[in-house]
Amino acid sequence: MNKIISDIRETARQLLADGKVDVVIGYEKGSLPLKATPCFVHSAQEVDSLIWDETCENNLAAFVAKTPGKKAIVAKGCDSRALVVLLQENQLVRDDLYIIGVSCHGVIDQRKIGAEVGEILEASITDGKISVKGMEGDKEYLFAEVKDATCQTCRYPNPVIEDLHLGELIQVSQDVAAFADVAAMENKSESERQEYFKEQMSKCIRCYACRNACPLCYCQECFVDCNSPRWLTGGVDRAENLLFQAGRVLHLAGRCVDCGACSRACLQGVDIRALNRKMTKDVYEMYNHESGISEEGKPALNVYSANDPEEQFLVKE
Repeated sequence: MNKIISDIRETARQLLADGKVDVVIGYEKGSLPLKATPCFVHSAQEVDSLIWDETCENNLAAFVAKTPGKKAIVAKGCDSRALVVLLQENQLVRDDLYIIGVSCHGVIDQRKIGAEVGEILEASITDGKISVKGMEGDKEYLFAEVKDATCQTCRYPNPVIEDLHLGELIQVSQDVAAFADVAAMENKSESERQEYFKEQMSKCIRCYACRNACPLCYCQECFVDCNSPRWLTGGVDRAENLLFQAGRVLHLAGRCVDCGACSRACLQGVDIRALNRKMTKDVYEMYNHESGISEEGKPALNVYSANDPEEQFLVKE
């Protein structure tokens, strides 16, 4: 057991024993290989179930508002950014929240492993190496080889808000272009982009797993569930799939923290993140805003500034 896990457990045990929180939201080992699952620890006797490793992929901020009482949460960088947005939108009470910050080196892309070895039967992680036994063969990977795409472009691996930090901080390289992946998509021709997203939307079965995994999709009634007006039919259609996904992107404009929870939750492997990343880039360029970076900041679309570079977007007669 590594020191961060022991520190998480000891911190959780102390918080619960002292009555400072009613529940600790963290991760425990899942029932499938390379799968951690969110867990809710209510007593000091339960803290030994808590873990921390490269399988802890869920954004736990999605569960905070739904959990009553005072709570502690184990938060990596993207989780903390989501918490900041939720606080800014008055979905959380800061005094009811204790944030246990842990820096994150990234999570494992299980789809990449599964594509090579088939269904994963057994797996272990030791010293940055992932050993996997699959239905179609066994293989050993370096973590860098199977690091999730979201984590490869992450610029905030350290929590931006926390009450306690466990472990060492991660130094972030400033040499990588912030939106190289979006620029590559923008450089494609219009027809190439259309064909790409037609292919992606054809895979979507509108199970709404992406919406349910998103910490910032908290509306009591989603627009796609409305009967009056009715936005979508009950069937699955490529055009309607795009309307749903584009609608989510617009609702997340200036709010998305690029945690990748939506893409990882998608059973069909739809490249949902491509749309979100494009919107994130546009908001950054138009409003110089990145979501969830500071408690003092305000959401880009909630404020007006005379200095917004709007001239380039005006229609010239």
